[in-house]
Amino acid sequence: MEIHLLGSLEMADEHISVKIPGEKLRAIVATLALTPNRPVSRNDLIDELWGENPPRDADNSLHGHMARLRRIIAARTGMGSQRDLIGTSNFGYILSIPDHRIDALHFCDLVRRAALLQDSDPGGAVRLLTEGLALWRGPALLDAGHGMLCRMASTRFTETRLTAYEQLFEAQFTLGMHRDVVTELEQLHAQYPLRERFCEQLITALYSTGRQAEALDAYHRTRQRLSQGLGLEPGHALRARFQEILRQEPLRTR
Repeated sequence: MEIHLLGSLEMADEHISVKIPGEKLRAIVATLALTPNRPVSRNDLIDELWGENPPRDADNSLHGHMARLRRIIAARTGMGSQRDLIGTSNFGYILSIPDHRIDALHFCDLVRRAALLQDSDPGGAVRLLTEGLALWRGPALLDAGHGMLCRMASTRFTETRLTAYEQLFEAQFTLGMHRDVVTELEQLHAQYPLRERFCEQLITALYSTGRQAEALDAYHRTRQRLSQGLGLEPGHALRARFQEILRQEPLRTR
């Protein structure tokens, strides 16, 4: 069994895709999948499902949701044994599934492994990061409810995704692939105009492919956005890269 959190939530058993109906059932699967093989307390699950307004019989309601979820998994996979995927303990409930079968956790592991290769094997880092980023099908935990645990995890996974892109571009620069990344960097910079690292990498790629005027223009537009939107000036790294380009100096990867 695999669980996909990087997009709409789904469970997959070999070639069978198991769609989980109902936001609360999806929230249960997602919350358990964030820490597989470790019990999640009933109180934490109740908070995730109902927040500050739990029903009077919250424990019984949670138990009923769990029973329904197990029935759905067993029925839609055609395997009664899959009921045992979600176990019960004195503390709460536990999802028994290896970390690497949960796409979000597998993605984070690939990013960690790539970071270790960034200097010694940039080609290997590119392969791992490309594999990890390909796991994304949409916003993380897209339809897993509005509970605090899932919202915090979504924010964390999204930030890791952006960091993975930054690492990917840096490794590609090391391999001399500046021209190959311009379009993707332009798209990400447009989507995250206040993220200075994307601007720094974009102007690096533009300058390295003979497009100095465009690089300087991209910097000035970012500086204006930072000033108008946040009342800030660009940080040291971005300013230093701008000065290097302005002086037409050879650029080094950071």
